Amino acid sequence: MKIVEYPNQIELQKVLERPAFEVNNLEKTVQNIIKRVKTEGDQALKELCRQFDKVEIESLKVSSETINDSEQFISNELKRAMQLAAENIAKFHKAQIPKEITIETTKGVTCRQKPVPIQKAGLYIPGGSAPLISTVLMLAIPARLAGCKEIVLCTPPTKDGSINPAILYAAEISGVTELFACGGAQAIAAMAYGTESIPKVDKIFGPGNQYVTMAKQIIASQGIAIDMPAGPSEVMILADETANPEYIAADLLSQAEHGPDSQVILVTNSNNIANRTFFFVNNQLETLPRKDIAEQSLKSGVILIVKNEQEMIKISNQYAPEHLIISTQNSDSVAEQVTQAGSVFLGNYTPESLGDYASGTNHTLPTNGFARSYSGLNMDAFFNKITFQRATKRGLEIIGPEVEQIADAEQLTAHKNAVSIRLKNIKNEDYN
Repeated sequence: MKIVEYPNQIELQKVLERPAFEVNNLEKTVQNIIKRVKTEGDQALKELCRQFDKVEIESLKVSSETINDSEQFISNELKRAMQLAAENIAKFHKAQIPKEITIETTKGVTCRQKPVPIQKAGLYIPGGSAPLISTVLMLAIPARLAGCKEIVLCTPPTKDGSINPAILYAAEISGVTELFACGGAQAIAAMAYGTESIPKVDKIFGPGNQYVTMAKQIIASQGIAIDMPAGPSEVMILADETANPEYIAADLLSQAEHGPDSQVILVTNSNNIANRTFFFVNNQLETLPRKDIAEQSLKSGVILIVKNEQEMIKISNQYAPEHLIISTQNSDSVAEQVTQAGSVFLGNYTPESLGDYASGTNHTLPTNGFARSYSGLNMDAFFNKITFQRATKRGLEIIGPEVEQIADAEQLTAHKNAVSIRLKNIKNEDYN
């Protein structure tokens, strides 16, 4: 991790660059995977599992008995922690459920918007080096609260072909209806198009590696709905002299251990905080079981020393971080000036880990600068909002002539006639 003092705009752009991937080769590889799954179904999934996960899978679907039995392999302490997290996630997301609205826009013209849950939700839970049980809760609980009839979950199998029991237990308490041992881009393709075992879903949710992200982008270009683009994890921390450098170091490392392509950045107006954080990062790194992974991430990590608080805020909004921690004396007022971020953590006692697991907010967030245009996952993502309208005769008489004017200006005569013929009949009815 390096320290950069008072960077100019060119230096700033360079240090804030996200990790780049060889897109052409990546896209070609993923396109081939998707094509195989579409044409060969389950057979392709099993062969790809053998190729990428080094596992022979007989049945892709995990039985309900296996899911039910998972509880006995989990400690009571972990079960209590998962229950608490589930309760908080449910509380926060239940408050977000959209309501039906009805309004009379003009006398005799009523418009209504009705939220209707997505019928089949597909959830992707990354595997890799850590079982992301929290992601199961973050995706399945909102889907259940929305009223999705089918909640399909795909996750990669472990080396012995099984699914981590904590993943299974999280799926059970969250409302997952079907669970499959299938990971990677092939799982995204399976849920997008359906196979003999895995049903086609209406929308796909969940983060993943570069192959999963590319698969989601490809299927989205073909008209299949996804939640958002989500790539390598990232955190930016804004800190002044009142921050605790030991806490900051821990927060930076908590993101760095996600993966070698995770990005960690500290922006501070204090040389003292910068130097002490640098010390604590190296000190704490030595104790981490995932030290090798964190070390790779830290190679691109940076501590930026800037002149003042306003510059810190400007850099944050320019970067649009997935996670933003504000460790300043006036964190609330700084937060009000944040315009682009996935999720924000305020004060010295709010580590990003709280949002990852149990505070109640969702940890499925836009990365790679997509926080400029995407929100973190919320209940709206699990609903289609259908609009309805009804006009009475009087309502059509009021707005019909104005519609005729606009249609005429757009030279869409049939649009105009759809109104005119009705107004003519209403006039004849009144006359008779």
